[in-house]
Amino acid sequence: MTTRPVGVFDSGIGGLSVLQALSAELPHQDFVYLADSGHAPYGERDAAHVIARSRAITRHLREAHDIQVLVVACNTATAAAIHLLREEHPDLPIVGLEPALKPAAQASRTHRVGVLATRGTLQSAKFKALHQSLADTADFVLRACDGLADAIEHQDLPRIQALAREHVAALGRCGLAPGEIDTVVLGCTHYPLILPTLRELLGPDVRLVESGAPVARQTRRVLPQVAASGQPRLLAYTTGETGELQAAVRHWLQPPVDVAALKI
Repeated sequence: MTTRPVGVFDSGIGGLSVLQALSAELPHQDFVYLADSGHAPYGERDAAHVIARSRAITRHLREAHDIQVLVVACNTATAAAIHLLREEHPDLPIVGLEPALKPAAQASRTHRVGVLATRGTLQSAKFKALHQSLADTADFVLRACDGLADAIEHQDLPRIQALAREHVAALGRCGLAPGEIDTVVLGCTHYPLILPTLRELLGPDVRLVESGAPVARQTRRVLPQVAASGQPRLLAYTTGETGELQAAVRHWLQPPVDVAALKI
């Protein structure tokens, strides 16, 4: 059975962590991935910029690829734009991300939860409402990780290690003792791509919570047509330099695919 593809977009390579989960949940499904690297990072840009880019990308994915579901694989774009995208495309199922504060609070034994996210996500009205609604369930320590998504985007290892060390240290004491942070939310899709680095800094006892698997399950629930068999097809595009996304695709996805440049 031939089905229309699922569209997935992020400001750059971070959404590949979500695409991994989607491919595992929907192994026969076709996907179109769009990295808006030419206009990144979203997390350090104003909301108007993120909204304009989200609108342009959604229109393109519908018109050029006839997608049947859109996955906004970016916490910042979800916070800034998903409500508008749903208003403007009421016939299109749209799945977004939000930092996994609720499951993290439920999992925490010390009731102290660290949140690593972009400044744009933490300052958004959507995040603030979520945070306030869960304020009685745990003590959330928020950290705006300026520069980290950009360092991951450019795969700058020395900068990644320095920034990750700085931002993790800013959370405070982490561990299983009373008063320590025992659970950390990865509130940006770029951050799971450096999981070994974060694990080394946080230690083996701290639980890391991300959003890829829940998003994949929700996508399956809203998908009008689920491909039952056949070889899946992935198309990958970037509005920036193809080399960075190509290297990331080769590293994170199997089998790797060629990346094409796109101007929108």
